[in-house]
Amino acid sequence: MSNLLVAAVFPAWVPHFTFIQGHLANELIVLRWLHLVFGVMWIGLLYYFNLVQYPAMKEVEAGARTKVYPALMSRAMGWFRWSALVTVLVGIRYFQIHLAADANADGTPGLMGKWMGLWFAVWLVAYLFIYALQLPSKGILGNGWLRAVGIALVVGMASWLVMVLNGGENVSSPHLAISVGGGIGLVMLLNTWGVVWQIQKKLIRWSRANAEKGEAMPAEAERLKRWNYLTARCSFWLSFPMLFLMGVASHYPFLSMVAK
Repeated sequence: MSNLLVAAVFPAWVPHFTFIQGHLANELIVLRWLHLVFGVMWIGLLYYFNLVQYPAMKEVEAGARTKVYPALMSRAMGWFRWSALVTVLVGIRYFQIHLAADANADGTPGLMGKWMGLWFAVWLVAYLFIYALQLPSKGILGNGWLRAVGIALVVGMASWLVMVLNGGENVSSPHLAISVGGGIGLVMLLNTWGVVWQIQKKLIRWSRANAEKGEAMPAEAERLKRWNYLTARCSFWLSFPMLFLMGVASHYPFLSMVAK
């Protein structure tokens, strides 16, 4: 016991902390840390909505649901949408650094802007199709399997296209992985701000008016709830390949480009 105390008081080895030289390495670790922290908030709330809140709310009595809904969702959506925005903005900066490194390795620094522009263009066009496939529909267009297959095809084609357009001899595996995973994250951000938050603002306002003033929920509310569910569920499933690709970007370099 005394030997242990002596070793603790007079250790042969002590921890030593050294920051890596160069601002870029330090910026990268800060970006990764912020990306993880805010990403956990965003995806954690996405999973809470899909796996806990939605099924639980169906079992709650309607009167109680309208009373608790405004307070619960106002707070939850605040953290949800802002953590999503920070996650993606930080991720875009991290992606930009990788693009710049690959462009410099190629000897053509201007490629960074071209690659980033093509990335945005491909995924924004892809989102137009995904947006349409998430809309509430009746008949065959409302079939869940048809939606799933359609969205999977759109994501698959966009993933292949962005890798082909951004390909080259000096393109790294992180570049390719983030081209796809980050693109899916961009789609999820557009869902968060462009659909879910726009719907939730109305549902929160209507639920508060119902609870406080006894005003009836508009007929449109049921359609919006369905649209919100479909969009949130789409983002839920898209998060799995997105998270996989974010992980392999730095830890499992399995993507590369080969000459035809």
